[in-house]
Amino acid sequence: MEHEVADSREAWEANAVFWDAAMGDASNAFHRQTVRPGVTDLLNPQPGDFVLDVACGNGNYAAYLAERGVDVLAFDFSPRMIELARCRQERYADRIEFVVADATDVDSLCSLARARPFTKAVSNMAIMDIAALDNLFDAVHRLLVEDGIFVFATQHPCFVTRTERYSTPHSYRGEAIPGQPQEHLYFHRSLQDIFEACFTHGFVIDGFRESCFAAEHEIPAVIIVRARKVVSERRLR
Repeated sequence: MEHEVADSREAWEANAVFWDAAMGDASNAFHRQTVRPGVTDLLNPQPGDFVLDVACGNGNYAAYLAERGVDVLAFDFSPRMIELARCRQERYADRIEFVVADATDVDSLCSLARARPFTKAVSNMAIMDIAALDNLFDAVHRLLVEDGIFVFATQHPCFVTRTERYSTPHSYRGEAIPGQPQEHLYFHRSLQDIFEACFTHGFVIDGFRESCFAAEHEIPAVIIVRARKVVSERRLR
């Protein structure tokens, strides 16, 4: 895994400037049409929320939340991406804190704790870019308030893959936006594996969407999951 994390970070460092320019302030059409509506519906951001933005990229969804009165701690494992996010989202510096952190590393995740607990967490199309999920889901569960939610969108494992394997977790290289400087690593997991990461670390799934890029398409490109932290009393039953 350490080798894969290093390879993945190297690719995203190389792609950071290209990715920032391609996503811009408002994100691209795919995110605006396919990802953001469902994520926002399940997240239901409210003024006064404190949201952890996992693998935030150039910070455009953090800015979207900040515009709605939400405070955000946004992190990414690419130092270059965080540098670009701070620059692009400078006008929201009073609401967004950008930090470099690795979603696979326990110590790095522990460093995200603040005096104020997170009410919600979100991840837009990054779960498939993260080499291992256990440390992330465990940390998000600990960082959230009781009954807090983690909403994440990721590519649909049943329909979006460049290999012939479904059940066995594996990685492969590909590009998300044509012309990006380097292909990056994708980490394929079945629906069972994704849901098991939620259940193992104390979440229940109480919201789910399958989203298509164009209205005329019947094959969904994205799944959006709302995982809710089980309150202590429920876990004791």
